[in-house]
Amino acid sequence: MRTIPAGEFKAKCLGLMDEVEATGQAVFITKRGRPVARLAPIADTPSGKESIFGRLRHMGVITGDIVSSEFADEEWDRMFDEKWDRFKKDTAE
Repeated sequence: MRTIPAGEFKAKCLGLMDEVEATGQAVFITKRGRPVARLAPIADTPSGKESIFGRLRHMGVITGDIVSSEFADEEWDRMFDEKWDRFKKDTAE
């Protein structure tokens, strides 16, 4: 792991961020010789490899609205009652 003093980190922060993204290697930031922070990539893999987050983003298809119904509540209840009555009649025979 690479270490860098806080003063040098302050001067080279943006360049170090690009380096960490490209290499995938974390950088420890020290203050008076003691590590106080770590600059690490979000994913443990170097850039160029696909992250696990969002991997299936193109796999789904939206086909309709599952929240709202095309039937009013009363109409839905009536249809359910008719189908239930038909089911009971068919199974009783």
